[in-house]
Amino acid sequence: MSKDAGTTGNASRCHETEVALVGGGLVGSLLAVFLARRGFQVDLFERRPDMRKETISAGRSINLAISTRGIRALEKAGMDTSVLAQAVQMRGRMIHTKAADGVAGELVFQPYGKDESECINSISRATLNKLLMDKAEASGKVRIHFRQKASDIDFAENILTLEDESCFAPGASGAPVPYKCAADIVIGTDGSASKVREEMMKRDGYGATTSRLDYGYKELVIPPAPDGGFLMERNALHIWPRGSFMLIALPNFEGSYTCTLFLPFTGPVSFETLTDRHEVQEFFSKEFPDAVPLIENLTDTFFENPTGHMDTIKSGPWNVDGSALLLGDAAHAVVPFYGQGANCGFEDLTVLDECIDDHLKKGGNLYIDHRVSGENRDGQDSGAGHRRMKEGGSNWKSIFDDLFSRRKVNCDAIADMAVENFTEMRDKVADPRFLMFKAVEKILEKSFPGEYRSRYSLVTFSNAPYKLALDVGIVSDEILGELCRDIKVAEDVDLVKAKALIQAKLAPLLATMPTEKAALAGK
Repeated sequence: MSKDAGTTGNASRCHETEVALVGGGLVGSLLAVFLARRGFQVDLFERRPDMRKETISAGRSINLAISTRGIRALEKAGMDTSVLAQAVQMRGRMIHTKAADGVAGELVFQPYGKDESECINSISRATLNKLLMDKAEASGKVRIHFRQKASDIDFAENILTLEDESCFAPGASGAPVPYKCAADIVIGTDGSASKVREEMMKRDGYGATTSRLDYGYKELVIPPAPDGGFLMERNALHIWPRGSFMLIALPNFEGSYTCTLFLPFTGPVSFETLTDRHEVQEFFSKEFPDAVPLIENLTDTFFENPTGHMDTIKSGPWNVDGSALLLGDAAHAVVPFYGQGANCGFEDLTVLDECIDDHLKKGGNLYIDHRVSGENRDGQDSGAGHRRMKEGGSNWKSIFDDLFSRRKVNCDAIADMAVENFTEMRDKVADPRFLMFKAVEKILEKSFPGEYRSRYSLVTFSNAPYKLALDVGIVSDEILGELCRDIKVAEDVDLVKAKALIQAKLAPLLATMPTEKAALAGK
């Protein structure tokens, strides 16, 4: 049963659980499903109210583009069918060019895959989060506690201190009531501003770097058509690229579009220069003339919704012994421009599941050692914990170490690619040379199936390690540069030369691509 408030106002109350998850977003909710399927008792602590019962203000919900990696994780949880039923297929980018200031140009469609079977799936973050929470609670092994803020972690004893933001102390202070949760394992799935990561990185040998884009984002909305249909092409991710900034729109199942404006924080054209309604209206009418009639309450929404920021976070290690772990954005936040944030976080869970299976196959176990000291939380001897250690012990440290070794290099790779893709979407998608590269790339994919693979196809339509996709992209760009040097139209590409280049430069790299199972494990 979900809990939207603390059970009492008693600051001394203490919960005990096998696994405490901090953060009930996408990764935390799906992880709860995974753990429940293995029989663990899970308590999930989420700072927000229950979004299934209360309306949570919009403005920071850049839509999700669920692709192969995310679908694989949902499939393992038995949720791929129910989730995809609420999603809209996007088969490519629809580029909205500008003929002149205030004059819309032509629409240019750029398919994502080799055919319509290769697509990405747009779904609102809230819709997916609700589905995951429902699935977790339906297991009977997951308790969700809302309005609970993590404030401290004692890693030595694995004691989580929380503040119940639905229950305030009497008196003038009115502070949230603190309490303890004793957990065998604490997992931080609390996003890029992770409290678990903050506390973990205070330890010797741990570290994290944060790189913030000098761009912010603002969410807007295009409503459904009066008849409930879509006001633009339904099966596309719409982009208005304008060099130093851009607008995008992703479709929602009910006919609306979630729009996001990406704009520098400062500069001649920036959020700091759009200070009143007239300036906003004038800016949109000049740069996105075909979008203006469609956006609902443009100026009101612009000033009502917050301006978000985007961080890349790289951290490590991700675990403390076998008792605490970081996953998803808490461990490795990426900017949203490759559509891989949720997919990467979900793949963490797939790989964790693979690590667990590998350790079980080697004769390991999933016993949780409650206290290496041999004392339980009441100060009494618990020899069972010691015996577990001597008889093969808890595998959780080795499992978590294995996960980190498989995932770290790949998560760093997608973080770098996401920043690169921002430049591509903002600057290049309407550039003639870029369009030539993409047209030739499609010809190569069709002419040499299985031999030529683009970076995008490996990232989006496979489970190949992200690092491999990064390396393939570097080589593919070299091949495309050579093939496009002396041609004016894509159809003139020299396929004989292309085959030779692919065999010489790309084939050796693709030969290292793991089998499906190994790829899922990040090996």
